[in-house]
Amino acid sequence: MQANSCSTVAQLQCVSKSYRSQRVLSDFSFALEPGCVTALLGPNGAGKSTVAGLMTGRLAVDAGKVSLFGLEPRDRRARARMGIMLQSSGLPDGLTVREVIDLHASHFARRLTIDHVLEEAGLAELKDRRCGKLSGGEQRRVQFALAISGAPDLLVLDEPTSGFDPEARRALWQLVRAKAEAGAAVLLATHHMDEAEALADRIVVIAKGAVIADGPPAQIKAQVAGTVVRLRTRLPASRFGTLPDMVKIEERGADVTILTTNPRATLEAVFQIDPALQHFEVVSASLEDALENLVTSQNVQEAA
Repeated sequence: MQANSCSTVAQLQCVSKSYRSQRVLSDFSFALEPGCVTALLGPNGAGKSTVAGLMTGRLAVDAGKVSLFGLEPRDRRARARMGIMLQSSGLPDGLTVREVIDLHASHFARRLTIDHVLEEAGLAELKDRRCGKLSGGEQRRVQFALAISGAPDLLVLDEPTSGFDPEARRALWQLVRAKAEAGAAVLLATHHMDEAEALADRIVVIAKGAVIADGPPAQIKAQVAGTVVRLRTRLPASRFGTLPDMVKIEERGADVTILTTNPRATLEAVFQIDPALQHFEVVSASLEDALENLVTSQNVQEAA
């Protein structure tokens, strides 16, 4: 996706970054636009955290340029328009939920009212509880409340629903979507593929410090040539290792999952191997399948 400089919220241009002698990013370019949820995906060590760190001013580039609202990322005017929810961030045990949000919001000129933030983050009933008495999921909600308390134009979310139950996850998804629809740019880093698919307008896949795919979720998924067949069988996956038109096979919990380019032929062969098979499911390739396929293809190209 080509960024329009007139509407770009944050931008990395030809950036390089190394840690000691290890190059993490090389000639890397990336941009965020308002009103769009962008999920940054890739394997561990791909450079996702480095991209977020450079964009938010926590890290400095070795070469290239980073801009945030047309300013240096560490410029206070730029930082005042950004909200960050890190994967791990401590809260003061002795302060109540209301006190810690009020203290954090006091740093922003465009702060939302405390009651509004408490309501949006689902914390109204916990406002007088001390942070040291909160559960892990409740602490994550407070961290989200801190991120939105300054009415940010850029929201950076790192594993935002870690520790949430399913209902709380869906509630946060709705709130994040509402922030984007109101015009905020959202950068989402998550290991949950269902979360990326539910929230993202755009998915950027990076591997070894380079962008290898960039587009809407449906476009990314379409790059996987195949259909997924899930089997509930008592036989090990190794018994199905010679199926026709099979791309890959793996065990996921109690299921055997097969990626195939010809599900009918594959299933016919499956029933010859396991005539007693009672349960199977044929579904489209998932975003997780797409991510794995893209990264594997990139590794093969580099090795060639």
